[in-house]
Amino acid sequence: MVQNNILGAKILDLALEVEDHLIISDLHLGYEEALNYQGIMIPKFQYPKIIQRMEEIRSRSDCTKIIINGDLKHEFGKINRQEWEETLKFIDYLKERFQDIILIKGNHDPLTPIIAQKTGLEVYPHYSTGNFLMMHGDKIPTKWDDITGKKIIIGHEHPSVGIRSGERMEKIKCYLKGDFRDKKIIVMPSFNFITEGSDVLHEKLLSPFLKEANNNAMEVFGVENFETFYFGTIKHLLNVQQEPYPYDAHFIDFD
Repeated sequence: MVQNNILGAKILDLALEVEDHLIISDLHLGYEEALNYQGIMIPKFQYPKIIQRMEEIRSRSDCTKIIINGDLKHEFGKINRQEWEETLKFIDYLKERFQDIILIKGNHDPLTPIIAQKTGLEVYPHYSTGNFLMMHGDKIPTKWDDITGKKIIIGHEHPSVGIRSGERMEKIKCYLKGDFRDKKIIVMPSFNFITEGSDVLHEKLLSPFLKEANNNAMEVFGVENFETFYFGTIKHLLNVQQEPYPYDAHFIDFD
C-alpha cells in the first residue's frame, strides 16, 4: 500500500525526498559529447532539461540538502569538455539553492573527485540519513553485516518498464521497491533525458543488487510528468498487461 508515512520516501518525479534531503541519481552529464565521439551525432540538449526539471521539483520541495547518488558525469577515464562545463555549472547551480551537496561515487565517477576538489566538495562511497543508506548500487558492500537497520536506496540500474499496447511499446521510467537480504531496497530511475533507461521486464539487469534479489516480487512505481503510477509486481507485469492507475499520495511505504 502507498500512504503518507514519515518512515517512507516521498516521490517527486525523478527525485526522492527523505527527511531534509532531496536525492537524484545518474545524471550522466556530458553524455552527448561521449556519443558524438562514437559517431552518434545528437545535439547537446540534456543540461537545460535537467535544470528545468530541477526547478519543477524544487517548486514542490523545501529540502535544504541534496544528494547525487552516483554518476554525476558520463565518461569513465577522462573529463571531456562538455563534462567540465556542465558539472561545474551544475554544482554552482546547486550551491545557490541548497545548503549541503553530497556527492556519492558511482561507477562512472573515477575522476569526479577532481571536479569535487575544484568546487570544495567531497565524494563519498555512501551516505546515511535517518534510517536510510544511499549508495550507487554498482557493487554490494563487502561488510554487509555492518549495515544495521538501514533501508537502502540505490541508482545505477536506470530502471524503466516497457508497456505494450498492441504492436507499440512505450518505456516509462520507474522506481522499484523490494527486499534485499535482510533489508528493504528502493531503486531510483535516472535523472537523465537521453534515454528512458533499462527495461527491467525485457533487458539484462545491471546492478548486482537486482541480480541477487527476487526481482519478480519487486513492486514497480512508474513516474511520468509528476504523476506516480502503481503497476504491481514485476511478475504481474510479465504475466499480464493492464492500465496503470495513479495514487493520490506519492509515498513508498517500507513497513
